[in-house]
Amino acid sequence: MDRDAIAADLERARVRFHQLLAAAGPDDWGGPTRGTRWTNEQLLFHMVFGYMVVQRLLPLVRLLGRLPEGVSAAYARLLNAATRPFHLVNYYGSCAAATVYNRRRMGAKLDHVIDALQRRLAQETDDDLRRGMHFPTRWDPFFTDYMTLEDVYRYPGRHFDFHARQLSFI
Repeated sequence: MDRDAIAADLERARVRFHQLLAAAGPDDWGGPTRGTRWTNEQLLFHMVFGYMVVQRLLPLVRLLGRLPEGVSAAYARLLNAATRPFHLVNYYGSCAAATVYNRRRMGAKLDHVIDALQRRLAQETDDDLRRGMHFPTRWDPFFTDYMTLEDVYRYPGRHFDFHARQLSFI
């Protein structure tokens, strides 16, 4: 388990996010993104949200990873069946949340979340990081059928990098 690489990736994203916030000009926030319906500000929040989601996934993986594998497989199938409503909530939720965690607050929110993830990562055992569960692969291109806790810690960096390329001001 390479905790140092995961921790470094969390820090890399933190630094890059603050660079992106600083690079956005007054006219950029409401501008369209490449390949999404979000504005740049909404997409930036959605990038923060990827880290917030990991905070919620960690206890779920710890719990379902202790149960028979069929439990998480059934759960993943159920979630996959709800893909359409999920995508609507994901889109509109990020639109709404960006009004609260806007350009003035989202950097501090990301800092807070990454600090919490770093503290939790430092406490994980190798056995914890190997524990895993099935995921709804239709929800996100970076979800695989089976993900360990280590995979979940690595997920937000991939999500972040993918969406950073969709910002129109960089």
